[in-house]
Amino acid sequence: MKKCVVIGGGIVGLCSAYYLQKEGHEVTVIDQSNMDAGASYVNAGYLSPSHIIPLAAPGVMKKGLKWMFNASSPLYIKPRLDRDFLKWVWAFNKSCNPKHVQRSIPAIKDIALLSQELYDEIRHSQNFTFHYEKKGLMMLCQSEKALDEEIKVAELARNEGLEVDNLTAVEVRNLESKVELNVQGATYYKCDYHTTPHEFMKEMKDYLQGVGVLFYKNEKVKDVIFKDRKITTLLTTKQEIKGDEFILAAGSWSSILSKKIGLQLLVQAGKGYRMNRYRETNITIPSILAEAKVAITPMNGFTRFAGTMEIAGINHYIRKKRVEAIANAVLKYYPDISISEEEKADADSGLRPVSPDGLPYIGKSNRCHNLTIATGHAMMGWSMATATGKLVSEIISEKKLTMNIENFHPDRRF
Repeated sequence: MKKCVVIGGGIVGLCSAYYLQKEGHEVTVIDQSNMDAGASYVNAGYLSPSHIIPLAAPGVMKKGLKWMFNASSPLYIKPRLDRDFLKWVWAFNKSCNPKHVQRSIPAIKDIALLSQELYDEIRHSQNFTFHYEKKGLMMLCQSEKALDEEIKVAELARNEGLEVDNLTAVEVRNLESKVELNVQGATYYKCDYHTTPHEFMKEMKDYLQGVGVLFYKNEKVKDVIFKDRKITTLLTTKQEIKGDEFILAAGSWSSILSKKIGLQLLVQAGKGYRMNRYRETNITIPSILAEAKVAITPMNGFTRFAGTMEIAGINHYIRKKRVEAIANAVLKYYPDISISEEEKADADSGLRPVSPDGLPYIGKSNRCHNLTIATGHAMMGWSMATATGKLVSEIISEKKLTMNIENFHPDRRF
């Protein structure tokens, strides 16, 4: 048994703690927040093997430059003279190529499918009751151009063995017969599930506390004692915490902490927004508005509208232009569904850790023998969390890995 200290109490940190505890390790979780807000609570709740294309793909950098001065665009990269940011941009641009996409597709699919299986296993083995439903995901398109692009992606997914259909406008309306839709057509991924995030987070925290996992909330890691390529102690705002193994699952803050051991972990915070509507919408199937990059999820008791990728440093500022852009996009696709001023005012955000190639960092860096890194999942953190937690446990327990994680190595070059 090893004394394991997980830095970060988001979805990846909790799943790491879950599988480490299952292996018989002594587990402590430390987080600088109260562990009740952030990306793990405001995401769209998708478990999406359909999202096989990494964020770093051909044409994305060109769009990013085009949208750089448009604060309401789906992807907003705020220009700034910051060394880490400029390194990340350079690496991101290098990653936006077809070869990277082809290499990434099977890895993304495999870890997302494994995560689906593990969510299901956790739910049944622990008698959890969190909302977990398989209704698929529609990519709704208003233009023929967007529809053609989505059909090409669907063909790639189909070649990977994922179940996906191409739908006409009439077929879309037959599926969502109780709501008015303004679309040309869609692709429909029947392989996807969706959840209500805060329900899972609450049940997982309650379970972990019940089996003896120790939580330190509102406690920030300031420094580490690092010698001979090993961490011995974390220095926090309140105490010193010793351990045998450490897990870096601190999301967008991971790059800051990685510097404590001399590791240049390229991660940028990608802010996403969400609005909840508790009034009935009659939407039954999760959908993404393809042109607007807005996700719509019928959750337990409300409908969530989420979207945007804002790379502008670590901050929680709510930009009204981006909130309005999401609301306007919803009305454009669903003419009868509006988001009220009160619902807009209640908008929240979360920071997703984005690596330059859109793939997570999972594994040990050669810089440190007892630090396992689990971050950089971008928009796929919820989809990949349970599998990441299991892999972290297998690495630390020195077991055979459930899947190949070569593409996720923290020391990979960009």
